[in-house]
Amino acid sequence: MRPQPGVKPQDVLILLKIACWRKREWRANELAHELQISPAEVSMALERARRVGFLDAHKRSVMKAPFLEFLIHAVKYVFPAEPGPLGRGIPTAHSAPPLAGRIVSNENDQYVWPHDDGEVRGQMIVPLYETAPDAARQDPKLYEFLALIDALRVGRARERSIAAHEIENRLSELILENK
Repeated sequence: MRPQPGVKPQDVLILLKIACWRKREWRANELAHELQISPAEVSMALERARRVGFLDAHKRSVMKAPFLEFLIHAVKYVFPAEPGPLGRGIPTAHSAPPLAGRIVSNENDQYVWPHDDGEVRGQMIVPLYETAPDAARQDPKLYEFLALIDALRVGRARERSIAAHEIENRLSELILENK
């Protein structure tokens, strides 16, 4: 068996999707299809997540406490992002729900994922994973999680604090406390 490296960006995307599904029965092929990730990569991601303690031993349930700790305290260091040049895309971070209504910013201070179908002009941010924008367009809960994570990755202190609180509340609603 090949050694499994630490967490990869697609692992976070997959775990967020599982969390969005709550207690629903799911199959790895469904994850692969909805997230546009190969089934083999989904399988490896699930194993990496189990090894670091983000999934239970059966690789079915997200372990809330360790995953939340990683998101709030480590994601900005492990998967940093810097706003780039202006372009069209899909709003993210404080420019997207749920922060768009809570963070006051002018139209020159928008963040977007580069995307051909984007309708907003802003500073481009590389998404957590290349298929994240398309997956987010199909799942509003996933979109909000990914936007909140981007707020952790590029936001100022106040934005990061609000995003961390929102992520914790949302994960608490979706995941029962694991032991």
